[in-house]
Amino acid sequence: MPSSPEDTAGRTDPLDSLVLHATDNGVSWITLNRPEAMNAVTWDQRERVIALLAGASADPAVRAVVLTATGRGFCAGADLRGAPATGDRVPGDVARTIRLGAQRLIAAVLDCEKPVIAAVNGTAAGIGAHLAFACDLVLAADSAKFIEVFVRRGLVPDGGGAYLLPRLIGPQRAKELMFFGDSLPAAEAERLGLVNRVVPAEQLAETAGAWARRLADGPTRAIALTKQLVNASQESDRATAFAAEAMAQEINMTTQDAGEGVASFVERRTPKYRGL
Repeated sequence: MPSSPEDTAGRTDPLDSLVLHATDNGVSWITLNRPEAMNAVTWDQRERVIALLAGASADPAVRAVVLTATGRGFCAGADLRGAPATGDRVPGDVARTIRLGAQRLIAAVLDCEKPVIAAVNGTAAGIGAHLAFACDLVLAADSAKFIEVFVRRGLVPDGGGAYLLPRLIGPQRAKELMFFGDSLPAAEAERLGLVNRVVPAEQLAETAGAWARRLADGPTRAIALTKQLVNASQESDRATAFAAEAMAQEINMTTQDAGEGVASFVERRTPKYRGL
């Protein structure tokens, strides 16, 4: 993890202290920083995370992203305090709020053109759990836990939970988590396939950094295209998936990294990818 939490753009407004950002060796670190609230995410924080993910997509110097948090919580869900004031509720307001809020946050992770690693340091509940599950790779501290908390409040899951979970672990397991709202320890989440690796809490940042550096040293465009193929495959029939694969190959073969990969194989040397 970068030695300094300061945003490399030199921003100083208060929001920057609530979502820390730094770029280190091609890795964009996005850190939720409201430990006193278990990192329940506010409207302003959500917008900043979305903007940082969009910035990572557009910045050729960024080749991987780590999403993590400070304190005992990764993200305890949504904190609607600080949202823009609205008048009396009318039909459609709730659906619009979900589309423009929680769903945009999850889509920003899924659509980020760089691989995103979740380094889950503590409790991930509600939208916080879905934020982790939307990431391409999930690392979790051994003390972390995941909670589909919505049912405890009489609510329907939002933030793409009913989309993500069945695709990750199947409908029966997804329903079990969502119907009961039980706390899922990190080790059990790993067993179910929701987490790639569980590590001791004190090794989480180091492990996330090592994984991110490996991704940052890789062929960035090939990884981005692979991410798109895998994500789209969940809704594609075979013919559509095969056509998308062929097109991705066509696009990727125009990149410098593809040429470097082939040349390094022929020359029997380690490739040096530049993300171009």
